[in-house]
Amino acid sequence: MSEPVQPGNDEVDARADDAGVAAKVAKPKSARRRSREFALQGLYEWLVSRSDAGLIDAHVREQADFAKCDRAHFEKLLHGCIRDAATIDALLARHVDRKTSQLSPIEHGVLMIGCYELTHCIEIPYKVAINEAVELAKSFGGTDGHKYVNGVLDKAAIELRAVEVEAARNARGARPARPGR
Repeated sequence: MSEPVQPGNDEVDARADDAGVAAKVAKPKSARRRSREFALQGLYEWLVSRSDAGLIDAHVREQADFAKCDRAHFEKLLHGCIRDAATIDALLARHVDRKTSQLSPIEHGVLMIGCYELTHCIEIPYKVAINEAVELAKSFGGTDGHKYVNGVLDKAAIELRAVEVEAARNARGARPARPGR
């Protein structure tokens, strides 16, 4: 019989069932992941309607399970992404293959969250910020949207977190990172 899943981890666990077949068991979402999901919902609404950020914030807070999210991180992401949208889009423009206005609102919102975390949340390792964005894209985006998000944020990380990216590559013996690759 499988062990119970421990709360508080975002990863998917592979457990063997009674027949020895591995099954994926989703672990409960962390408060931080939930905050990203709610911020994405708000950014989607903002990208589609350009409604007032305060109204969007109020709509999102009415959602079921909002109380389980990291409210401070949600506020930072939603309001920071909306406030810095022009700066974030200028950054994204250097790494995407089309105008940001032509991206799907989901992928655009996910990329905004990823760039915002890479820029303003330096306590979050760059690999975690990218992985969390990829997971958002897998959950809410198109079929291969997560691959696009991963590629764009990998490039953005080289620009925004050059020292951290270089240190990670050196630690595993990879060649030095070059901007634009």
